[in-house]
This record gives sequence, structure tokens and C-alpha cells, in this order.
Amino acid sequence: MESKQTTRKPKLVAIVGGSCSGKTWLATRLEEKLGHIASRLSQDDFYHDRSHLPPGRRAKLNFDHPRAIDWQALEEVALGCEVGREAAVPHYDFATHARAAKPRAWTPKQVVIMEGLWLLHRKALRKAFDFALFLDCSKEVSKERRLKRDQSERNRTPESIQEQLESTVFPMQDRFVAPQARWAHMVLPQPPGDAEVEQIANKIKQLVSF
Repeated sequence: MESKQTTRKPKLVAIVGGSCSGKTWLATRLEEKLGHIASRLSQDDFYHDRSHLPPGRRAKLNFDHPRAIDWQALEEVALGCEVGREAAVPHYDFATHARAAKPRAWTPKQVVIMEGLWLLHRKALRKAFDFALFLDCSKEVSKERRLKRDQSERNRTPESIQEQLESTVFPMQDRFVAPQARWAHMVLPQPPGDAEVEQIANKIKQLVSF
């Protein structure tokens, strides 16, 4: 794909937190508040493609460890944002654990909002963010949300969801997700209300103005 570059360096915003902590919700709200100057990326689309594996084996993989992500592809796209480079972004299907055959064309705007579990885990990527938010969500709330989401969106049984939460999700969250709070510019201990979302959006607008 031929690269296209914007005339001004975009500002990169990271939204990090555990499973079902509200990352996508906050990213959506901020994108709405910022309007035409904002675009979004999700770390979820950069899971390794597992289409070459039998379905039974795919389901047994640990998707809650950072190595499940194709970091080379993610960092190429994320760091390319710094120079406004257009990219081909994959789309990952959690029901099949495989990528869609055709990636989508994506162009960064003045603000790039990225959300994911481990965006601050790797130093090279962490340094690229101009503003980082960490959502500190309780495991009880996370569990309740995860049960609802995975049953309705990913065709999972309550038993399989509970087993995954106990065996990999929460242990990996304690090990890899929670420590990232130290690198965040702002830690939100509860779901932000309208006033907080507005405050965060205004902070991002200030970054763009400089």
C-alpha cells in the first residue's frame, strides 16, 4: 500500500486496563467527543492468526499472555502513526481465533486512540504515547461483564468463561496488566462519568493545540 502522510504529527492516546474494564467504551466516548480529529485502533485486532490450527487446539491457547499479540505488526502501525502513515490493519475474529482474509485500510487523524490490555508493556511502544489512561476495574465487575459479553458475542458457555477467568485471565492480568498503571498519566479507579470523559477529551484537545 502506498503510504500517505499527514502534515502534522498525530497525538497517540493509550487506554489500558484488564478484561472488560471499559476500554472500548471509553475509546468510543472519547472518539465521539473529539469528532473528526480522532481515529481509533484496537490491540485486539493484532492477535496472531491461528487459522492454521485445528479449532480444538485454538481454543486451548493462552490469549491472556502478551505473546499472543503480533507485536511486530502492531508496532509498525502504531509507530507509523507518528509520521501519519496509512496502514493495512487486520481484523481478528474471536469466535474463530483467525484473522479476516482482507485487512482494512486505515489512516491516522490528529488524535489516535488505541485501546488494549498491554499497550504500555513494551518500552518501545510505551514511549510513543503522548497520553496514557489506565482503567482500574475490580475483578468482580470484570467477571460480570465478561460473562455477558462472551456468551452473547463469542458463543461461549458460562462454564468455559469461568474456567478461563480463573486459569489465565486474572492470573495474567495480575502479572502483566496491573503493573502498567505506573506508566499511566491518569488512573481511573471506577467507570468515568460524563464530567470525567469531558475532562479527558479537553486534555487531549490541549495536546493537539501544542
